[in-house]
Amino acid sequence: MISFFTILIIFATSNNIVNAEPQVPKEIKPYAEDWYVTPEDIIWDIIFPVIDKRVTKEYEGKEDLSFGWKKQRIVNIVYNNNHSYDISVRVQVPENNNDPFEYAEDLVKVRLSPSCDSPKIRCSHGFGVEVLEYKRLEQ
Repeated sequence: MISFFTILIIFATSNNIVNAEPQVPKEIKPYAEDWYVTPEDIIWDIIFPVIDKRVTKEYEGKEDLSFGWKKQRIVNIVYNNNHSYDISVRVQVPENNNDPFEYAEDLVKVRLSPSCDSPKIRCSHGFGVEVLEYKRLEQ
């Protein structure tokens, strides 16, 4: 008897399952279908504004620095026990305005704290990105 009802339910619902159409939101459109995004790109998008402000502050007297400095690479990521990440990145800053190929390397350490409010991980801080340390490697 149980087998009969099980088979009856399978046949009754299988037609609906086969004809079901996926519900895709129409307002979400990819910018470019051939883009490839890495986790490093996502991290850079999050921390870039804070690093940009700090580099601009460090080299306040320099002309045309707003577009002159460039990111080099993420050097290290350390997970902290308070559910935050310390991210060390290298940046290149133009050394001389007359020579566009002379760059000084700097190391910037930022703390990324994702917002969390979960009793499972015992965390209740909000989202934040702050510069912990700024070092000029070459002077």
